[in-house]
Amino acid sequence: MSTAVITGAGSGVGRAIALKFAAEGWNVALVSRRSEPLSETAALADRDARDRLVAFPCDVSDPAAVATMGEAVLARFDAVDVLVNAAGINIPRRSFELVSLDDWHAVLATNLHGAYYCVRAFLPGMRHRRTGTIVNINSDVGKIARDLAGPAYVSSKFGLSGLTQQINAEERRNGVRACSICPRDINTPLLDKRPQPPSQESRAGMIQPEDMAALVWLVTTLPPRAIVEEISLSSR
Repeated sequence: MSTAVITGAGSGVGRAIALKFAAEGWNVALVSRRSEPLSETAALADRDARDRLVAFPCDVSDPAAVATMGEAVLARFDAVDVLVNAAGINIPRRSFELVSLDDWHAVLATNLHGAYYCVRAFLPGMRHRRTGTIVNINSDVGKIARDLAGPAYVSSKFGLSGLTQQINAEERRNGVRACSICPRDINTPLLDKRPQPPSQESRAGMIQPEDMAALVWLVTTLPPRAIVEEISLSSR
């Protein structure tokens, strides 16, 4: 049975992706800072899928914690076929004028460093088995900056684009592929961190978490010869 590791699985996009993979019969390692949201994610799965969802609470911004999580996942499932880096944060006070050094470091630590730590944990096994897919949930601001996103978030997402490209540059010869998915706005709890959160009417017209889950499923289930390096996604 195939296995996927999903970070940020306690809510939003990560939760939707985890539920999609579980519904398709995969083992799923649920990763998020706190165990309670992971339990909520597992409870949303169909009854016959719940045994395939296993929680691994972990702060991805902590390299030691990620290394320990990686060892635990591999001890439980032996091999990982797909890694989805969906964990991400932003802060309300995000402009150059307002962002603090602590907030700058916190955003980079989760959005970029955390993704790298997880790649570091699971890429060697993929390389050894000569198969694997890594999906980085990026943003349109990982391609073109927007003033509302703030320098920390934009820098973290540009870095995620580079990380994805470098995985493909080095590892495609080893059977490992990576994809950066760059959506515009997604209706997730992260929107509540904006200085002025959008209205419910506006959120209804945005990309939804289940849209992202469907896209991740497509990218990871294409034949191994097909490498989708980057996808841009917008809504009406």
